[in-house]
Amino acid sequence: MPRPILYPLRTVALSALLASTAHTAFAQTAPATAAANATVPAKTSAATGDAAATPDTTANDEKILVTAQRRNQILVRSGGQLGALGNVKGLDAPFNIRSYSSSLIVNQQSETLGQVLQNDPSVRTTFGYGNFSELFVIRGFALNGDDVAIDGLYGITPRQLVSPELYDQVQVINGASAFLFGAAPSGSGIGGSVNLVPKIAEAAPLTRLTGNYTSGSIGGGNLDVSRRFGQDHAFGFRLNVAGHSGDAAINHEHRDATAISGAFDWHDDKTRISMNIAYQQQDVDWGRGAVFLGATATSVPRAPSPSSNYGQPWTYTHLNDVFGMLNIEHDLMKDVTLYAKFGSLGDQERGNYGTTTIANSATGDGTVGALYVPYNQNNESVQAGLRAKVRLGPVMNQFNMGGNGLWEDTRTAYALGLTAPAVNIYQHNYVAAPAETYVGGNLANPKTISFTRLHSIFFSDTASFFDNRASIIAGFRYQNIMTNGYDYTYVRNAHYNQSAISPVVGVVLHPVRQMSVYFNRIEGLAQGPTASGNVTNVGEVFPPYRSVQYEIGSKYETAHYSASISLYQIAQPNAYATSVGNSTAMVYSVNGQQRNRGIEAMFEGEIIHGLRVNGGATLIQADQRHTAGGTQDGKTAIGVPNYTINANVEYDLPFMKGATVTGRVVHTGKQWVNATNTLHIGEWTTFDLGARYTFDAWHTPVTGRFGVDNVANERYWSSAFGGYLYEGLPRTFKLSFTADF
Repeated sequence: MPRPILYPLRTVALSALLASTAHTAFAQTAPATAAANATVPAKTSAATGDAAATPDTTANDEKILVTAQRRNQILVRSGGQLGALGNVKGLDAPFNIRSYSSSLIVNQQSETLGQVLQNDPSVRTTFGYGNFSELFVIRGFALNGDDVAIDGLYGITPRQLVSPELYDQVQVINGASAFLFGAAPSGSGIGGSVNLVPKIAEAAPLTRLTGNYTSGSIGGGNLDVSRRFGQDHAFGFRLNVAGHSGDAAINHEHRDATAISGAFDWHDDKTRISMNIAYQQQDVDWGRGAVFLGATATSVPRAPSPSSNYGQPWTYTHLNDVFGMLNIEHDLMKDVTLYAKFGSLGDQERGNYGTTTIANSATGDGTVGALYVPYNQNNESVQAGLRAKVRLGPVMNQFNMGGNGLWEDTRTAYALGLTAPAVNIYQHNYVAAPAETYVGGNLANPKTISFTRLHSIFFSDTASFFDNRASIIAGFRYQNIMTNGYDYTYVRNAHYNQSAISPVVGVVLHPVRQMSVYFNRIEGLAQGPTASGNVTNVGEVFPPYRSVQYEIGSKYETAHYSASISLYQIAQPNAYATSVGNSTAMVYSVNGQQRNRGIEAMFEGEIIHGLRVNGGATLIQADQRHTAGGTQDGKTAIGVPNYTINANVEYDLPFMKGATVTGRVVHTGKQWVNATNTLHIGEWTTFDLGARYTFDAWHTPVTGRFGVDNVANERYWSSAFGGYLYEGLPRTFKLSFTADF
């Protein structure tokens, strides 16, 4: 596919920005370095006793190297942002939450959000329906890219692919979260949420330049500049510029990405203000998509060679997003804080997607269809509230009250090619794109097809007793979901306006200071269905789906490591049409249910000096219940593995100062491909190996990294979620160098 005309212009502009910013950053750093060197005691001449002309920088360099090594070692943190509850320490939260740091992102050379979440044993990544967007499976339920939050706000994250270089933390909150964040825009997130924390200026000056290479031939880099200035360093500025371009390890697949963000912040004794503005572009050309099994496919085909590409040359996705947010906090008095967050997103997407459907599993023969989709979206999101700590007798109460609002305008069209040329996933025959059979809407200027408004108010009280040895959280969120649907001539043809109250109850007990036992009862919330098709109750609007979670768990945390174990149950309703009595008449109703029960065990930290481990294991039983006619009762839900195991290990070599070896194992159990549980993909395991070395180069700490993902070049289907097969990535080599000036 010809490259867009803007591509070379964007590349030139990015190169110029990198060069000019680096020059400015080095110029700003030089006086600070000179001043720092001037404070180091000078060497004394043995002969005269006078101070030598050249200052001794050995001790200073050693201190800088130690700081750089420690920064590289911070991988996972306990606790994080819990929406309506604000930032909560891991031991004090009645929920399972982990935060993956920017150090982990840069050390593992992650290029997408899915590659970061590959470290989490409770998360598995697959593709969205028919495209190249990442979709995350948490506790056996989908989390769409539309429902990833930034700093607790929904609706402002690029919805298909996310550049992780812009973020200081990637936080995973396991379980339903309607009270914490409100209803998710696309209705997913029943099993868990992901929250991104943008980078802001650090206390110490930072100028970090990274260059990287990924096989087949993807090259790129990242510039990260952080400064604080003014009286008491009240003003802060953080600039991130990242990009990569080239051919991926999958044959013929080409990827380009550009991400730029600027963060500004200011504070005094009572007020804190921050603003973050970002631009992200992601392109995938000739991507390898998912594989569907047709009605005549009686078995699961063997996965092709890991690096082979059975996608078509005319497939692509081009994504452009401008987004940002403003965050204001003001302390009205001690322990009383008023806050507000405002965010927005402008999203523009163009994609031509090809879906391969297998007809003969043994030979790999099938057909391919085509769908061209222009997609534009404009969102606005806001949260405002009050947090107050009030002691009432022996009880310390923290009250949280406020509200959220999200406005989402979606404009799209489509061109569908129904002629289905013959293809083969093993022989890789490439065909011309099918002719456009049906066109819906204006492809050049898509009109609004849906407008969604999510409004909510929330209130909670966290009551702490016995010197914080016990706490109880009780609260609710009132949520209104309003959606208008339009045909391609902008005539409204659907309307949904329903409300629900989502309560939350949480209990945390501290038998000892370093340990907690917790319980929660919380709900997920999604727009309910509207009856359609050949049923007697066409047009009936159902209330929002309520997914109820019960969880009990325990956590243990010290200065060096933390561990947790939890047991949970999540029940999600679903709807279908059934016959009325003995007649042929059908009625649409909410009767079905998917119930997921599981156990999670997590560990992260330093076991012995120099040896760090993070990972864990999960067991999941995902049962279908109350299915139509009972034909699938007790069967396992599609695409939910029965168990998962992750282990990420780092070891600092004692005989080679600054050197660290790394390894990761990811294991996933069996997944069913169909609801009747007659077809499945097998369990799979991948191993990753790597090393990094931090050294002093002309008084500058430099870290070199080399890694190999999927060392054995394992051939496997990694996911069957949604009933389609997604093949795992091939052996991939990664190389990078980072210098902190």
